[in-house]
Amino acid sequence: MRKIYFILSIALICISLSSCGSKEKAALSDSNQQVAVQYGTPFDNVPDRRDVTMYQVNIRTFSEEGNFNGVTNRLDSISALGANVVYLMPIYPVGEVKSVNSPYCIKNYVEVNKEFGTLENLRMLVDKAHRNNMAVILDWVANHTSYDNVWIQNKSWYLQDSTGNIVSPPGMGWNDVAQLNFSNQDMRSEMIKSMKYWILTANVDGFRCDYADGPPYDFWKQALDTLRNIPNHKLLMMAEGRRSDHYKAGFDFNFGFQFFGNLKRIFERDRSVKSIEELNALDYTGATDGQQIIRYTSNHDVNSSDGTPLDLFGGEKGSMAAFVIAAYMKSVPMVYNGQEVGTPYRLTFPFTSTTIDWNINPDITNEYKKIIAFRNESEPIRRGELTSFCTDDVCAFSKKYNDEEVLVLVNCRDKNIKYKLNSELVNTSWTDVMNGGMVELSSEISLESFTYLVLRK
Repeated sequence: MRKIYFILSIALICISLSSCGSKEKAALSDSNQQVAVQYGTPFDNVPDRRDVTMYQVNIRTFSEEGNFNGVTNRLDSISALGANVVYLMPIYPVGEVKSVNSPYCIKNYVEVNKEFGTLENLRMLVDKAHRNNMAVILDWVANHTSYDNVWIQNKSWYLQDSTGNIVSPPGMGWNDVAQLNFSNQDMRSEMIKSMKYWILTANVDGFRCDYADGPPYDFWKQALDTLRNIPNHKLLMMAEGRRSDHYKAGFDFNFGFQFFGNLKRIFERDRSVKSIEELNALDYTGATDGQQIIRYTSNHDVNSSDGTPLDLFGGEKGSMAAFVIAAYMKSVPMVYNGQEVGTPYRLTFPFTSTTIDWNINPDITNEYKKIIAFRNESEPIRRGELTSFCTDDVCAFSKKYNDEEVLVLVNCRDKNIKYKLNSELVNTSWTDVMNGGMVELSSEISLESFTYLVLRK
């Protein structure tokens, strides 16, 4: 009956509309049948953008089941780690035409991938996360779709070559996906409508926007203004991009591509630690009102292409030292699933062949918990004024907020370093956050290989 109604509806619309553009709009009017209705109660404890500790979930590798239920069953562990935002990689059906099985090749923006379960399973995940006082954001792929996406019948919604063929994103090498045309207002409106669908229908708390540097500024401004006007929802929006105008568009977060690459080179002894100071200025160009940069020592891309934190930062000790810099210096930290147990192997593309052993390396897990717990409790770390004392080998900085101060010293080299303290730090007394006890600083301190020291007063 519904199919007959659909055919009759399309026929009537096509008769009444004369232009090709109107025909495209009519065809699309039935492509997204889902109605966005508020499910449940909007989460009223979404954290301040400055207070976020983000946890990235690659659903396919996260559990033996490889689905939403596998994530739901471990939400208590994510909460115990200290994370307060769960970021789910794409949950949508994957295209089949030209496909390499990438979750970033979206066949339908308003459906759940059956590989992961059902809408009800997703809602159960979100509900439990909210009960555990964690927000949930979804991955959103705005720049392109699969070649068999439900939108593909609307050719004007896509970039085309001189012969009228829909093309992949120019110069990116992503041949499995079709580039959207952001000059088309109908496409933009449908995209925003689809984003709004998930905020209402699954009660999620925002999006991580993949390749945010692709779509233009005015699209993001339009989208974010619209989404932030949804009643009773406080949203967190992350641009997986580096453009400074993402802050102006209203994103809470930009992405620390350059920080990761730079930190990797530091730990390879190819670059001075002082180079981080340049990125602290560059990454925050245009940021206002507590807007942040997301920094990490692993994510789904670099884990697959570059290696694990253990590979890249000098083993267990070096990887923890690198994470302290990412978590404490000037950023919001992100943990990629599995790094908190020191997973020694890559979770490789397309993320289906390897899963995580959650029972290995409990000592590493406990160390991550301690680092994150102090960040969560320390206002100087999350909101304090940064003063850098970096040398070529040591990342050293203080963070001050009101009457509290934290001093962090991280030896980024696989050798002992004697660090000469700035004059204002000489002959001062501190509490050792991680190890307990008092530390009296003189003019110089010896730091063992990949040692970090977190002091408070």
